Amino acid sequence: MPYFRYSRKETDYLKARDPRLGAYIDRIGKIKRQIDPDLFSALINAVIGQQISAKAHKTVWARFLELSGQVTPENVTKIGLNDIQACGLTFKKAGYIKEAAERIFRGDVSLQALKKMPDSEVITSLIKLPGLGVWTAEMLLIFSLKRPDIFSYDDLAVRKGLKIVHGLKTQEGHIESYIARPVFEEYRQLYSPHGSVASLYLWAVAGGAGRG
Repeated sequence: MPYFRYSRKETDYLKARDPRLGAYIDRIGKIKRQIDPDLFSALINAVIGQQISAKAHKTVWARFLELSGQVTPENVTKIGLNDIQACGLTFKKAGYIKEAAERIFRGDVSLQALKKMPDSEVITSLIKLPGLGVWTAEMLLIFSLKRPDIFSYDDLAVRKGLKIVHGLKTQEGHIESYIARPVFEEYRQLYSPHGSVASLYLWAVAGGAGRG
Protein backbone atom coordinates (compact mmCIF):
# COMPACT_ATOMS: atom_id res chain seq x y z
CA MET A 1 0.00 0.00 0.00
CA PRO A 2 1.39 3.49 -0.83
CA TYR A 3 2.36 6.16 1.69
CA PHE A 4 1.44 9.81 2.07
CA ARG A 5 4.14 11.52 0.03
CA TYR A 6 6.02 14.62 1.07
CA SER A 7 9.55 15.94 0.72
CA ARG A 8 12.04 18.37 2.22
CA LYS A 9 10.09 21.17 0.56
CA GLU A 10 7.25 20.70 3.07
CA THR A 11 9.42 20.03 6.11
CA ASP A 12 11.77 22.93 5.37
CA TYR A 13 8.75 25.22 5.08
CA LEU A 14 7.35 24.05 8.42
CA LYS A 15 10.73 24.33 10.14
CA ALA A 16 11.12 27.89 8.92
CA ARG A 17 7.61 28.82 10.03
CA ASP A 18 7.76 27.09 13.40
CA PRO A 19 11.24 26.34 14.80
CA ARG A 20 9.73 24.55 17.81
CA LEU A 21 7.95 22.08 15.53
CA GLY A 22 11.08 22.04 13.38
CA ALA A 23 13.13 20.66 16.26
CA TYR A 24 10.72 17.74 16.53
CA ILE A 25 10.77 17.22 12.77
CA ASP A 26 14.56 16.89 12.90
CA ARG A 27 14.46 14.43 15.79
CA ILE A 28 11.63 12.32 14.36
CA GLY A 29 12.81 12.18 10.74
CA LYS A 30 10.73 10.87 7.86
CA ILE A 31 7.25 9.60 8.72
CA LYS A 32 5.62 6.85 6.67
CA ARG A 33 1.84 6.73 6.90
CA GLN A 34 -0.07 4.41 4.62
CA ILE A 35 -2.86 5.71 2.42
CA ASP A 36 -5.66 4.00 0.50
CA PRO A 37 -6.24 5.71 -2.87
CA ASP A 38 -9.54 3.80 -3.24
CA LEU A 39 -11.89 6.31 -1.62
CA PHE A 40 -14.77 3.87 -1.13
CA SER A 41 -12.57 1.26 0.54
CA ALA A 42 -11.00 3.97 2.70
CA LEU A 43 -14.43 5.30 3.63
CA ILE A 44 -15.75 1.92 4.76
CA ASN A 45 -12.52 1.21 6.62
CA ALA A 46 -12.83 4.56 8.41
CA VAL A 47 -16.40 3.83 9.52
CA ILE A 48 -15.37 0.40 10.79
CA GLY A 49 -12.53 1.92 12.81
CA GLN A 50 -14.62 4.50 14.63
CA GLN A 51 -14.59 4.15 18.44
CA ILE A 52 -12.83 0.78 18.56
CA SER A 53 -9.25 -0.18 19.35
CA ALA A 54 -6.63 -0.50 16.63
CA LYS A 55 -6.46 -4.26 17.27
CA ALA A 56 -10.22 -4.70 16.97
CA HIS A 57 -10.24 -2.50 13.86
CA LYS A 58 -7.65 -4.70 12.17
CA THR A 59 -9.61 -7.87 13.00
CA VAL A 60 -12.98 -6.53 11.84
CA TRP A 61 -11.51 -5.09 8.65
CA ALA A 62 -9.90 -8.43 7.78
CA ARG A 63 -13.25 -10.18 8.25
CA PHE A 64 -15.01 -7.58 6.13
CA LEU A 65 -12.44 -7.94 3.34
CA GLU A 66 -12.96 -11.70 3.36
CA LEU A 67 -16.73 -11.25 3.30
CA SER A 68 -16.84 -8.74 0.45
CA GLY A 69 -14.01 -10.11 -1.68
CA GLN A 70 -13.40 -6.64 -3.05
CA VAL A 71 -14.71 -3.57 -1.27
CA THR A 72 -16.82 -1.91 -3.95
CA PRO A 73 -20.22 -0.23 -3.63
CA GLU A 74 -21.86 -2.94 -5.73
CA ASN A 75 -20.37 -5.80 -3.71
CA VAL A 76 -21.31 -4.25 -0.37
CA THR A 77 -24.91 -3.65 -1.46
CA LYS A 78 -25.22 -7.39 -2.07
CA ILE A 79 -24.13 -8.33 1.46
CA GLY A 80 -26.85 -8.84 4.04
CA LEU A 81 -26.96 -6.51 7.03
CA ASN A 82 -26.65 -9.41 9.46
CA ASP A 83 -23.57 -10.69 7.65
CA ILE A 84 -21.93 -7.26 7.89
CA GLN A 85 -22.77 -7.12 11.60
CA ALA A 86 -21.32 -10.61 12.10
CA CYS A 87 -17.87 -9.24 11.22
CA GLY A 88 -17.89 -7.73 14.70
CA LEU A 89 -19.79 -4.49 14.13
CA THR A 90 -22.71 -2.95 15.97
CA PHE A 91 -26.03 -3.13 14.17
CA LYS A 92 -25.98 0.67 13.84
CA LYS A 93 -22.52 0.74 12.27
CA ALA A 94 -23.41 -2.12 9.92
CA GLY A 95 -26.42 -0.06 8.83
CA TYR A 96 -24.21 2.96 8.14
CA ILE A 97 -21.97 0.85 5.90
CA LYS A 98 -24.87 -0.70 4.03
CA GLU A 99 -26.66 2.61 3.46
CA ALA A 100 -23.49 4.44 2.40
CA ALA A 101 -22.77 1.73 -0.16
CA GLU A 102 -26.31 1.90 -1.51
CA ARG A 103 -26.27 5.69 -1.84
CA ILE A 104 -22.93 5.65 -3.62
CA PHE A 105 -23.96 2.76 -5.88
CA ARG A 106 -27.15 4.66 -6.86
CA GLY A 107 -25.06 7.70 -7.68
CA ASP A 108 -26.46 9.93 -4.93
CA VAL A 109 -22.82 10.71 -4.12
CA SER A 110 -20.15 10.56 -6.83
CA LEU A 111 -16.80 9.62 -5.32
CA GLN A 112 -15.15 10.36 -8.65
CA ALA A 113 -16.52 13.91 -8.58
CA LEU A 114 -15.22 14.41 -5.04
CA LYS A 115 -11.66 13.97 -6.25
CA LYS A 116 -11.95 17.24 -8.20
CA MET A 117 -13.71 19.27 -5.49
CA PRO A 118 -12.13 21.71 -3.03
CA ASP A 119 -11.58 20.34 0.49
CA SER A 120 -14.58 22.13 1.99
CA GLU A 121 -16.94 20.76 -0.66
CA VAL A 122 -15.63 17.23 -0.18
CA ILE A 123 -16.35 17.49 3.54
CA THR A 124 -19.86 18.87 2.90
CA SER A 125 -20.61 15.97 0.55
CA LEU A 126 -19.14 13.20 2.69
CA ILE A 127 -20.88 14.17 5.93
CA LYS A 128 -24.21 13.64 4.17
CA LEU A 129 -23.42 9.92 4.24
CA PRO A 130 -24.47 8.03 7.38
CA GLY A 131 -21.78 7.56 10.00
CA LEU A 132 -19.41 10.17 8.58
CA GLY A 133 -18.61 13.32 10.53
CA VAL A 134 -16.25 16.16 9.78
CA TRP A 135 -13.22 14.49 11.40
CA THR A 136 -13.67 11.28 9.38
CA ALA A 137 -14.07 13.31 6.20
CA GLU A 138 -10.86 15.19 7.00
CA MET A 139 -8.97 11.94 7.53
CA LEU A 140 -10.22 10.69 4.16
CA LEU A 141 -8.96 13.90 2.59
CA ILE A 142 -5.48 13.12 3.90
CA PHE A 143 -5.27 9.35 3.72
CA SER A 144 -7.20 8.70 0.52
CA LEU A 145 -7.33 11.90 -1.51
CA LYS A 146 -3.82 12.96 -0.43
CA ARG A 147 -4.80 16.57 0.18
CA PRO A 148 -1.85 18.62 1.42
CA ASP A 149 -3.43 21.15 3.78
CA ILE A 150 -5.70 19.37 6.27
CA PHE A 151 -5.33 20.44 9.89
CA SER A 152 -8.23 19.13 11.94
CA TYR A 153 -9.48 20.98 15.00
CA ASP A 154 -11.56 17.91 15.86
CA ASP A 155 -8.44 15.74 16.12
CA LEU A 156 -7.49 15.36 19.78
CA ALA A 157 -3.99 14.11 18.97
CA VAL A 158 -3.21 17.11 16.77
CA ARG A 159 -4.24 19.42 19.61
CA LYS A 160 -2.27 17.38 22.13
CA GLY A 161 0.80 17.51 19.90
CA LEU A 162 0.49 21.29 19.58
CA LYS A 163 0.30 21.67 23.33
CA ILE A 164 3.43 19.57 23.82
CA VAL A 165 5.42 21.37 21.12
CA HIS A 166 4.48 24.83 22.33
CA GLY A 167 4.07 24.18 26.06
CA LEU A 168 0.47 25.37 26.01
CA LYS A 169 -1.23 25.13 29.39
CA THR A 170 -4.62 23.52 29.88
CA GLN A 171 -7.20 26.06 30.98
CA GLU A 172 -9.01 25.28 34.20
CA GLY A 173 -12.14 23.28 33.64
CA HIS A 174 -11.10 22.04 30.18
CA ILE A 175 -9.91 18.63 29.01
CA GLU A 176 -6.18 18.09 28.55
CA SER A 177 -6.24 18.44 24.76
CA TYR A 178 -8.33 21.65 24.77
CA ILE A 179 -7.10 24.57 22.66
CA ALA A 180 -9.33 27.57 21.97
CA ARG A 181 -10.48 27.62 18.36
CA PRO A 182 -8.97 31.06 17.56
CA VAL A 183 -5.57 29.89 18.84
CA PHE A 184 -5.81 26.71 16.78
CA GLU A 185 -6.67 28.74 13.68
CA GLU A 186 -3.46 30.73 14.14
CA TYR A 187 -1.47 27.50 13.89
CA ARG A 188 -3.52 26.35 10.91
CA GLN A 189 -2.55 29.54 9.09
CA LEU A 190 1.06 29.20 10.25
CA TYR A 191 1.39 25.70 8.74
CA SER A 192 -0.67 26.28 5.58
CA PRO A 193 -0.35 25.12 2.80
CA HIS A 194 1.30 22.07 4.39
CA GLY A 195 -1.10 21.36 7.24
CA SER A 196 -1.28 17.65 6.46
CA VAL A 197 2.46 17.18 6.99
CA ALA A 198 2.27 19.24 10.18
CA SER A 199 -0.49 16.88 11.30
CA LEU A 200 1.72 13.83 10.68
CA TYR A 201 4.37 15.23 13.00
CA LEU A 202 1.97 16.40 15.67
CA TRP A 203 0.39 12.93 15.76
CA ALA A 204 3.87 11.49 16.23
CA VAL A 205 4.64 13.97 19.02
CA ALA A 206 1.35 13.16 20.76
CA GLY A 207 2.34 9.50 20.63
CA GLY A 208 5.66 10.21 22.38
CA ALA A 209 8.04 10.63 19.44
CA GLY A 210 10.81 13.21 19.33
CA ARG A 211 10.89 14.10 23.00
CA GLY A 212 14.06 14.70 24.94
